[in-house]
Amino acid sequence: MLDEQAKKTMLRKIPHGLYICGVKNGEEVNGFTASWVMQGSFAPPLVVNCVNTSSISHSMIESSGVFALSILEAGQKDLAQQFFKPQRRVGNKFESVEFYLGETGCPIITDTLGYVECQVVGSVAKGDHTVFVGEVIAAGIHREGEPLLLETTGWNYGG
Repeated sequence: MLDEQAKKTMLRKIPHGLYICGVKNGEEVNGFTASWVMQGSFAPPLVVNCVNTSSISHSMIESSGVFALSILEAGQKDLAQQFFKPQRRVGNKFESVEFYLGETGCPIITDTLGYVECQVVGSVAKGDHTVFVGEVIAAGIHREGEPLLLETTGWNYGG
């Protein structure tokens, strides 16, 4: 029998970085704070990005087949917090954030360590998240620094 508390405690010990995932569908852009992200392959370079199936961004990734990850720097907890909010409730999350559109047309936040842009090459829909596998088709460095990690924020997502 599964010990629910042990499961929750141990799953929360898996380290996660925090990223802003920029998405698009036509001319519409959106973004969300992503934490279930990892590199999946060297050749070709693949990134795994798990996205909640009930989110607006999930349907935008399904429609466009692309996403971008802006890598947050340690100390950018406030920026991560801003993108946790659903777009429909709070309006345009990008209105106070400087960004540009990358090669995929997805928004990339200027004030971050850098970014990768991905073309979706596969997906697995299980549970309440879809695992999108994206091939890295563009990348850039904005500055050097240490990444923001979920465990340093005091937040819990998972378990």
